[in-house]
Amino acid sequence: MPNRGKALQTDAIILTAPHKLKLGRVGLKAAGPQDLVVAISHSGVSTGTEKLFWSGDMPPFPGMGYPLVPGYEAAGEILEAGSETGFRPGERVFVPGANCFTPNDEGPVFGLFGGAARMLVTDAKRVTRIDPAMGASGALLALAATARHAVAGAHATLPDLIVGHGVLGRLIARITIAMGAPAPMVWEVNPARQSGAQGYAVSHPDDDTRRDYACIMDASGAEGLIDQLIGRIARNGEVVLAGFYTKPLQFAFVPAFMREARLRIAAEWQPEDLIATRDLIDSGKLSLDGLITHRARPQDAAQAYKTAFSDPDCLKMILDWEAHA
Repeated sequence: MPNRGKALQTDAIILTAPHKLKLGRVGLKAAGPQDLVVAISHSGVSTGTEKLFWSGDMPPFPGMGYPLVPGYEAAGEILEAGSETGFRPGERVFVPGANCFTPNDEGPVFGLFGGAARMLVTDAKRVTRIDPAMGASGALLALAATARHAVAGAHATLPDLIVGHGVLGRLIARITIAMGAPAPMVWEVNPARQSGAQGYAVSHPDDDTRRDYACIMDASGAEGLIDQLIGRIARNGEVVLAGFYTKPLQFAFVPAFMREARLRIAAEWQPEDLIATRDLIDSGKLSLDGLITHRARPQDAAQAYKTAFSDPDCLKMILDWEAHA
């Protein structure tokens, strides 16, 4: 067991450069009275931000640099709790990444976002208690909270059409229903992802003739969709961008003008979204079942990341740190 106040070391996923990833050894800062030492059991691979870091397509971002430890989806058990944390060892928590790494033999390591490691040191204010029964699904809490923020954040509107049936699109649909709204339509062009709906319909956009949607939420992050989506909204309808877009977006003004269209950007989750999402899960209103399709050992991370980013059958890749010797 770690010794409080002393520097630790851990295995972690390290992106040394675009397309170059390895399992390496990094140092951890000493834990203070407000910190937790957490043994991570599972971490998720994000096909949004992590893919952009992996490919080298991420726009300039505060704190960005290589080598870096990626990941903001991690769940594990508290090994040690500082005297000012209010937590105790043995509790299960979600950790949205950590900036806790010290230089290794190769030099500094950036903690952006720093969740893909066997052990983390984190300020207790950043973590969220979760039910141990969630298992690996506990690592999905941030993604579910991002979906919740899109539909329940400030000035949010519940969608009646969602674009994209990946993990984020499925979570947005499930949370929309959990919040008591009518089941939305979901568009998906990839046949491999058209199955798996829970209480809502999935259609190819060419098979949907409706043009009076009040709120269309794009969870795909695909380029060049705005004109198509504006053509499907009612007057005063809203298009919500819930994905992550790396290139400038544009749209034809006249169709948007004729509809008096509204455009909203949904950013990442806030702390209150984590709590509200956990409460939906604990109450049984929101299920995370069926979203994790692939698992890998950390020592196989290089191939696991490629699979997560290229295989349409892979909804969510989880690294199983408990399987790492």
